[in-house]
Amino acid sequence: MSKAYDAFIAEASQIYGIPVPFIKAVIKIESNFNPRAVSRVGAMGLMQLMPATAEHMKVADPFDPRQNIMGGTKYLRRLSDRYDGDINLILSGYHAGPGNVEKAGGIPFEKTQQYVKNVYSWYVKYRNEMQ
Repeated sequence: MSKAYDAFIAEASQIYGIPVPFIKAVIKIESNFNPRAVSRVGAMGLMQLMPATAEHMKVADPFDPRQNIMGGTKYLRRLSDRYDGDINLILSGYHAGPGNVEKAGGIPFEKTQQYVKNVYSWYVKYRNEMQ
């Protein structure tokens, strides 16, 4: 399943300058590559975009795989710019929201710490597979 969206992931990576393995790792942890996934808090699609985030990233249909990947990757790019490429803060902002990251001065919650570790381990796995 992790290869089904490779063309969209590669396109988003090229446009927004976020590495392919990083995007794949976020998708793996967020939805396990399920484009119809909906979380208990209302996050939607492959990259689990919250409605407000989808709207800010100009995603009209969060269940459309290409739109979702483009919107999620665009958001990762914004977070990367905001946190000077710090992977821990980028992932914390993606998971818990930038406001919580700022308030905590770093990774805000235990659940977010685990999220960062999980995404990072998949990032390394996918990166190694590409080498």
